[in-house]
Formats: sequence, C-alpha cells, structure tokens
Amino acid sequence: MQSKNKKIKIIVAMSGGVDSSVAAALVKQAGLARGRSTAEGFDAVGIFMKFWKDGKSSDNRCCSVESEKLARLVAKKVGIPFYVINVEKEFKQKVVDYFLKEYKKGNTPNPCVVCNKEIKFGFLVKKALSLGADFVATGHYVRTSLANHSRSAINFFPSAGGPLCLFGQVDQGTAKSSLPRLFMGKDEIKDQSYFLWQLSKEQIKHVLFPVGGYNKPEVRKLAKKFDLPTAETPESQEVCFVQNTTNEFLNKYLKAKPGKIVNTKGEKVGQHNGLWFYTIGQRRGLEIPQGPYYVVGKDFKNNILIVSKDQKDLLKKELIAYNVNWTVPQKLPINVEVKIRYKSDFAKAKIFADGKNKVKIIFQKNQRAITPGQSAVFYKGKELLGGGVIE
Repeated sequence: MQSKNKKIKIIVAMSGGVDSSVAAALVKQAGLARGRSTAEGFDAVGIFMKFWKDGKSSDNRCCSVESEKLARLVAKKVGIPFYVINVEKEFKQKVVDYFLKEYKKGNTPNPCVVCNKEIKFGFLVKKALSLGADFVATGHYVRTSLANHSRSAINFFPSAGGPLCLFGQVDQGTAKSSLPRLFMGKDEIKDQSYFLWQLSKEQIKHVLFPVGGYNKPEVRKLAKKFDLPTAETPESQEVCFVQNTTNEFLNKYLKAKPGKIVNTKGEKVGQHNGLWFYTIGQRRGLEIPQGPYYVVGKDFKNNILIVSKDQKDLLKKELIAYNVNWTVPQKLPINVEVKIRYKSDFAKAKIFADGKNKVKIIFQKNQRAITPGQSAVFYKGKELLGGGVIE
C-alpha cells in the first residue's frame, strides 16, 4: 500500500463544460485538505484533448476553440497546470471510422461508448500512467466502490455526505472486495454509467468521479461557489463530431443506395435512399403516403427497408448481444435489469450464455424498437455489471 504521505498524482480530463470544471475544483480542494492533514497534497494537472473534426470549417463540440478557452480559464482559476494533447488520429480511427462502418452494416452505433473505452478511459488512462499519474478524474456522473481505491490517501474527497469522505464513491457492502466496481451516479437523470460498460477492470481501478455523488443542480451551485467561468455552460448531448444531422453527416461519407420500402406483407409502399439512413422505430422522414409508418426491419441482402403501421411489430421479448464485457464477473444464467438505450427504462430480464462473448437476453415484458448496434447494459440495483452490443 502506498504511504499516506506520498503525493498522489491526478490528471483531470477537462472539456470546458461545467461537470469537468467542478471535478477539477473538487480535486484541487481535496488536495488542499490532504495537504493540511499530511503535508502532501495532490499533484493535479488539467488535460484537454483535441478530437477529430469534420473539415476545416467545422468544429467538434467536445473540443471547440471556445471549449479549450473555457477549460484553460478554469484551470487557471482552480490553480492547476493545463495542457492540450492532440488525439485527432486516434479519435478518427477508433470512433468516427467505427461510427461509419456500423451504419454501413445497417446498425445504429453508440459512438460515446466506444469513445469512453478507447479515448477517454483508454488512451488517456494509458498516457496518464506512463507519465507517472495514479488516477484520471473526469466529470462523469458515475460512482465507484470503496474497494476501487485502497490507498488511504485518497480519503480526502469532499462530498454532500461529509467533508472528508470518499467523494463520488459508495459503500455497497464492497469494502472487503478487491474488485473495482461501478455504480450509477447519485443523479439518476444525468447518470452516465450506461456509456461505461466497456471499461476494463484495469481502467476502472485508475479513475475517479468527483461529481458522481452530486446531482446536476448541486454541481451548478458548486461551480458558482468556486466562481468558475463555466457555471452557466449549456448542456450538449448530440454526437460531438456531427455538426447538423446524422443523416447529413452520413450522406457526406456513405453514398446513396436507393431501394424499395415494403410493408410486412411484402407490398411496395415507397423508396429509400440507403438503408444506413434509417433506424429501427423511426417514423419521421420516410415520406410514405397514408402513414404513419415505422421502420421495423432491414433486408440488406435485397436492399429493402421494411415498415409497418402497427407499432406492435416493434415489440420483441428477446435479443442477442455480442462483444459482451462484464465489469464484475457473473455466473450465468442471471436475473438482471437491462437498458437497451440510454434513455430507456430498466427492464427485468434473464441473461443466458450464447457462445463466446455472446449472451441471449429474455425480457419479462416485450421491449419496443430493440435496435442493432445499440448497447444493452446490465444492472443489479445501482451497480453496473456489464453490457453488450445488440446483434
């Protein structure tokens, strides 16, 4: 175990938004608290990552010129060094190319899941450790177990529950466990655990979530308390590298491939521009008379889009998920709650093994618009167990 008097090095991922700004301020405050107690505070550094952007005239929402300016101002206000690293090449290869490849296959991908795995908690954690850092702190609304960080020196994160406790962390009876574990953030509306199911145990061991124990209004109040220039920064929930609509972006990189639109009886009711421009459950943009119609399937072999007027055709009771990752090892079969998209409700289900890194999920009740390419994420109470990609 690390000596409690040894200075801990923490790299804070800063985006110019209010969440990562407050995370940086809390890390600094915790370092000062630890310094008063042990004479050794935290060695904190702010890092801003520049991602790929679509052409010279566009900008990436996550790393715009304005975002970098705000992040730099926050670092100065908080009193930590600030550096910019360029990950355009890695982002393009790992995130954007994946995004386009999946759409071309007919899936509806979730680029934020891949970005978290490969860039924010992949590239950055690896880089941080190579530079001698102990942890990477981010502004995600997620919590970790007490067992994640055994170093006693990390016990100085302030929280709503007390001035000197493991901030952003929860004790779910895991104190005796050595396994790193992830839990939903306190703010269930803003919770971002859904996007972290692909993280490895090694990555989880080296991350801190300073805002995980707060809800969004509390984070805004903290930003004002710390007098941060990002206190009123608006939310951004779109895909960061897509400037306008997803279809406009896809149209730039994937050529049109017109084909028939048919109903569930096989009758032609219209024409599509390319199967990648449509997603399961979609209603708008079909331009079919006497609707509304809903996209219920894709026949890639024959380049046919299948639609229905009956929403019952969107209901299914099971799915297959591949590329399964367990943040906590499980013995199957297992009863869990599953989210099939970020904003969907939890659905009770049973998971069965279905081959290497694949599972079959059978729900208690039918689910609407189960969409290939999206993530099916598994929970037990507030704890994130893992997830997979819907086949």
